[in-house]
Amino acid sequence: MPLPTVILPGYFESAKSYQKLEQSLKEIGFPAVTVPLGRRDWIPTLGGRSFINILQKLDQTVKNVLFEFNVPQINLIGHSAGGWISRIYLGELPYSGRGNDKSLLCNGHKLVANLITLGTPHFSQERWTRRTIDFVNQNYPGAFYKDVNYICVAGKTVFGNKKLGSWLAYNSYLLTCGKGNTWGDGITPIEAAHLEGAQNIVIEDVRHSPKSPQRWYGSPDILSTWANYLS
Repeated sequence: MPLPTVILPGYFESAKSYQKLEQSLKEIGFPAVTVPLGRRDWIPTLGGRSFINILQKLDQTVKNVLFEFNVPQINLIGHSAGGWISRIYLGELPYSGRGNDKSLLCNGHKLVANLITLGTPHFSQERWTRRTIDFVNQNYPGAFYKDVNYICVAGKTVFGNKKLGSWLAYNSYLLTCGKGNTWGDGITPIEAAHLEGAQNIVIEDVRHSPKSPQRWYGSPDILSTWANYLS
């Protein structure tokens, strides 16, 4: 039986947005649980403040799943910001973040077999998240832990341009990697969604958000391109 999978939502997303992904994974034989986040749980992180509360909920979910399934490890899926927050969770250094006088040490790499990131901006120039993302990349660059398989999935769907239909993508890419005229999933450019040393994948015609009316990373017909890494 495959290891159970924990899904960490993207920024300001709730667990409800990932119910279909969770169900689709279960239907193809991969037991899955989403970290029980609501939109309110993200409020303490606004303005570049600490993500400790999100990490605590992730840590508790992982421990609950390990106990429930009686296994030594889990697979971890991080969507969007959930990907780089997951990289903090793997780490061996205390994390506090801005505006928090407490620190948290997760050391989660011992508990994670595979980390799959979906449309994650692994680096960014955006002022509110840059402090935390820089913490991740300075301390855990690339596919840092050799005992964890890193799989980074990017979308090639929208080319950023200063014109109707691709203006949002242009500005989002520009804010992330300093270049608007590039390919991405409409929010995250390909070059930011990959990590050195990881298994890097590009999927065409997938949108960033699970709420998109079009296909996104978790759509049933897209799962086959990355779900095999959960085996």
